[in-house]
Amino acid sequence: MRIVRYEIHGRIHWGTLDEQEPSCVREGVGDFFSDWGLTRKTHRLDTVKLLAPVLPSKVVALGLNYRDHAEELKMKIPDDPMLFLKPGTSVVGPGEAIVYPRMSGRVDYEAELGIVIGKTAKNAPPENARDYVLGYTCANDVTARDLQVKDVQFTRAKGFDSFCPIGPCIRTTIDPSDLLIEAYLNGKRVQSSRTSNLIFHVDELISFISHVMTLLPGDVIITGTPGGIGPMQVGDEIEIRIEGIGSLINHVAAPPDQQN
Repeated sequence: MRIVRYEIHGRIHWGTLDEQEPSCVREGVGDFFSDWGLTRKTHRLDTVKLLAPVLPSKVVALGLNYRDHAEELKMKIPDDPMLFLKPGTSVVGPGEAIVYPRMSGRVDYEAELGIVIGKTAKNAPPENARDYVLGYTCANDVTARDLQVKDVQFTRAKGFDSFCPIGPCIRTTIDPSDLLIEAYLNGKRVQSSRTSNLIFHVDELISFISHVMTLLPGDVIITGTPGGIGPMQVGDEIEIRIEGIGSLINHVAAPPDQQN
């Protein structure tokens, strides 16, 4: 199942991409984190605006979690997952702008697999970790690279509004252990790896993080980026593709007061 969140006629709904009619969204009722169901009502995809499929209380992110990225940076593989947080206000959906902040001189893309938590997880054992997962999504851990170097810690560099695009859907029925993950900048492939190259895998990450902080329904874990990170400019289009999930496309825009 592919869960989506969308807007039509000024109202926001949950739904699923229709399995029989892939160009349609089937409208849901209720809440995917509790009681929900599907109606008979459908909408053509080209008549709705897809939104970020979830609004997390927090985004838990991983640094240096692909072997090829560690090699690219000539850094030692960490002994434990390197965690940082992105605020919920950094989340945007498909087609929305990544706003280039005035205080940064370099903003990078980072293609990542997102894990969407489906129920409260505290001290989850790794062998049961996937019981807490609703599904998986595409994510872009947008980073003001110059500020990351300057600040040492990551809050400012990773936390700007619009710096965490996610979507286009949450895929519930997929094995995340060996998926192709790619980034395309203006149509040119700039990142390509597989989730099998993760240093710390999905089950281990959920368990480890839930021993640090309680994961709530709707929270998102973004699992790190492979090699090939690089800068974006105002006007660029960045696409994150993950096998079996879909394609997340966003564009880079200047701050509103600098737009023509």
